[in-house]
Amino acid sequence: MRPPPLWLLWLLLYGLGATAPPLDSFSQLAAPQHLNLHLYNDEQILSWAPSPPTNDTRPVVYQVEYKFITGSWNKVKDVNCTDITETKCDFTGGGGLKSFTGLRLVHLRVRAKQGSLTSKWVTSSQFEHYCNVTVGPPKNISVTPGKGSLIIHFSPPFDVTTEVTFEYHVHYWEKTGTQQVSGPFEKNSIVLDDLKSFRVYCLQIETQLIVKNKSNCRPKSSFSNVSCQETTAKDYTRLQVTLILLGISLSLLVLMGACFYLFLKYQSQVKYWFQAPPNIPEQIKEYLKDPEQPILEVLDKDSSPKDDAWDSVSIISSLEKEQDRVLQTL
Repeated sequence: MRPPPLWLLWLLLYGLGATAPPLDSFSQLAAPQHLNLHLYNDEQILSWAPSPPTNDTRPVVYQVEYKFITGSWNKVKDVNCTDITETKCDFTGGGGLKSFTGLRLVHLRVRAKQGSLTSKWVTSSQFEHYCNVTVGPPKNISVTPGKGSLIIHFSPPFDVTTEVTFEYHVHYWEKTGTQQVSGPFEKNSIVLDDLKSFRVYCLQIETQLIVKNKSNCRPKSSFSNVSCQETTAKDYTRLQVTLILLGISLSLLVLMGACFYLFLKYQSQVKYWFQAPPNIPEQIKEYLKDPEQPILEVLDKDSSPKDDAWDSVSIISSLEKEQDRVLQTL
């Protein structure tokens, strides 16, 4: 027996009120590709590569949905990620942020739409915000030099719930020294003491997010920018400097006193040591210039006759004449 023709089957089906099966719309529009979830501090941004272009001139829009590990798929509340033209969905600051924080397992999925055409859903891998986030460095870091110390103040990278806490490690070093690590610290104020005075120290702060009661959850950490400061003098160093200056002053006073005493005691010898050396007479210098000259002529050449000359000689009176004059007067 031959099978009935196809037109007869079609007539029987549609004649009985049956509807034709819908076309497979998934095969008509390509799905988004390369989903990427950006988790940095409190930022949560899902991005993807657009669907390949088609000959259709209608715009391509995207829809984003989420679900928890034991829930159903839902649209993201308070964040417009339905029928959007851009290829990312920013959950930061919206209702999704409150839903996706903490340690709840979350799935995200995206599909493309173009008019009546729809692509398949593309699902991202599950994530836990506190376990998969990259923790940035502290904010508002200030470093104040102290007496042989550095005082550090800062703010946490972002707000967290009671399920987790921040720990900080300080990596510091002299400009020409080796790196050291201090920590962990839980407070936002840290003092690095026992440092050398008047030395330049550089430091970086590392932030770690510690999830309580979950040792296998270790999110990525990051370092702050390098900050350098010079320490000031310690109290005992200032005292030492004062004592050193006082000792130098006393030593100088003692040395000056000893020098003055020795000068008074050996004054004649000091004068002898510091007196000018004897000069060679000019006649001898002339003779040494020309030794062939007779030495006596050289000595008489420059002798001044004024030294032995007398302008006049007069005798005022003699003792005998004075006595006779006195007797005659009497």
